[in-house]
Amino acid sequence: MRYFTMQGNAEIIERFYRAFQQRDADSMAACYHDDIVFSDPVFGELRGSDAGDMWRMLCERGKDLSIEYRDVSADAESGSAHWEAHYTFSATGRQVHNKIDATFEFRDGLISRHRDVFSFWSWSSQALGPAGALLGWTPFIRKKVSAQALGSLAAFTQR
Repeated sequence: MRYFTMQGNAEIIERFYRAFQQRDADSMAACYHDDIVFSDPVFGELRGSDAGDMWRMLCERGKDLSIEYRDVSADAESGSAHWEAHYTFSATGRQVHNKIDATFEFRDGLISRHRDVFSFWSWSSQALGPAGALLGWTPFIRKKVSAQALGSLAAFTQR
């Protein structure tokens, strides 16, 4: 039974990223447990349907978004993957190549925790240009970007 769970957990990560490559956010959200906790350096912590709505927003707005993933591994309780996103940051029109390491926890055959880790400074340098390169390491810029991202998510879910 443990082997099946390990294999099933790796498959749910694979299914999540295959759906992401197709910008199929509903299928991505279906990989999440109802009590999902997602976190990353831009959005902070999102719970429940907010996590799925974030992917819906990003997939819908990311007209040139492309995703690559690799190094998927999982055991009975947790898993990990590396993924990279290429897209145009809509607020500035700048090209971004973000490199992300993801960790996962599972419950009831679904992802219950998903944490994406990446260099906020590297991301802000690309997305925001010179201002991001100079100030992207500061809490001020991080809070400002996070507030804008959460505001966009709130507006997206209101429609």
